[in-house]
Amino acid sequence: MALSRLLLLCMVASEVWDVQTRPIDFVCNRDARRAMNIVAEMEAALPQEQRGDIVASLKLLIEDVKVLKAASQPGCTSSLLHRLERSINNYLRILTHLELSQGPAESPALSCVPQSTQSLSTILWTYNRLLSGKLEGLMDNLADKCTPQ
Repeated sequence: MALSRLLLLCMVASEVWDVQTRPIDFVCNRDARRAMNIVAEMEAALPQEQRGDIVASLKLLIEDVKVLKAASQPGCTSSLLHRLERSINNYLRILTHLELSQGPAESPALSCVPQSTQSLSTILWTYNRLLSGKLEGLMDNLADKCTPQ
């Protein structure tokens, strides 16, 4: 998160220096004002960071599921873990192939990613919160890219 803020500050500073106009030129020149407005860039960077956060969280969950699968006895829990692993992999494929204008997902700060666990109930709770919270938030941010059907 701190790295992305530093990057954002550098982007803003570079935009200000690129304008190289007098204050009156800023007032009189609409293009100069538009060149300094980086809100669209920042909004595009935000879904990239959100997607990176979700992808990193899903990768951690898939590793936790694999550890549980290896330690579990065959039967009901094993079947459940297999289904959960498939579901997580489906979300990972969708998110990594999601075409956003800014390229690949940005890696999040480690503080954004949940801690590893070996408790099935914690994994399910985390997965549910990830899907109903962070993923839905990302989808809300990307809703303007949807075409009416």
